[in-house]
Amino acid sequence: MSSMSGDADPGESRGPERIAAAVPLPSRVTFNRLELNRILNLYGRMVAAGEWRDYAIDFLKDKAVFSIFRRASEVPIYRIEKDPRLARKQGIYSVISAGGLILRRGHELERVLLVIDRKLAVV
Repeated sequence: MSSMSGDADPGESRGPERIAAAVPLPSRVTFNRLELNRILNLYGRMVAAGEWRDYAIDFLKDKAVFSIFRRASEVPIYRIEKDPRLARKQGIYSVISAGGLILRRGHELERVLLVIDRKLAVV
């Protein structure tokens, strides 16, 4: 009785693996360490000021979303989105209010987050 590995052609056993490797898996958009650090620094200051209480992070197929809540049971008051499809157009980052209004868009996260930072300074 011979073993199956000796009878099978090595190319045949890797056929499905080769096909799976050729088809790219859907990647997810994420925030990198520096982006997340900047967002969480802002979040920490706003929690210390008593403005925000909870957050959620969603890594979707086409964008990454950091949602900020005043209370956990409500809709997010702000959404910070990273959408790579808009990188060459309006900017990869955007801050969106609870009503869906885009407060600011841009190519640099620091400048986009100023729309939220300035509201803290005004109060």
